Amino acid sequence: MMRRSIPIAAVLLAALSGTALAQDISAGERSWNKCRACHQLGETAKNGVGPHLNGLFGRHTGAVEGYSYSNANKNADITWDEAIFAEYIKDPRAKIPGTKMVFAGIKNEKEIADLTAFLKQFGKDGKKM
Repeated sequence: MMRRSIPIAAVLLAALSGTALAQDISAGERSWNKCRACHQLGETAKNGVGPHLNGLFGRHTGAVEGYSYSNANKNADITWDEAIFAEYIKDPRAKIPGTKMVFAGIKNEKEIADLTAFLKQFGKDGKKM
């Protein structure tokens, strides 16, 4: 019994690793085009209609200095991670009622994963990691 569980665990681990590798940063960059009208990324990123998204993952809602957030975002008490971002980007107003973000959302799981991979490249300083 033990001998069978080790190969199965290895197969499951390989399958999960393959899923992570299946993220397509180039496709994520194309999805980013839906975001760039309001948000910026990179070393010269500034706040616009929306806050810059450098270093998004691990950041708390309402935390970008100099951006005027809605009370809903300031009080959401959310730290961005992949799962929360996926929920949010599907329907921002459902995840944070009262947000001033006007966006229909991205519903496709693969597109969300690709966009996440693209965004995760940018550190707090806007440099690609």
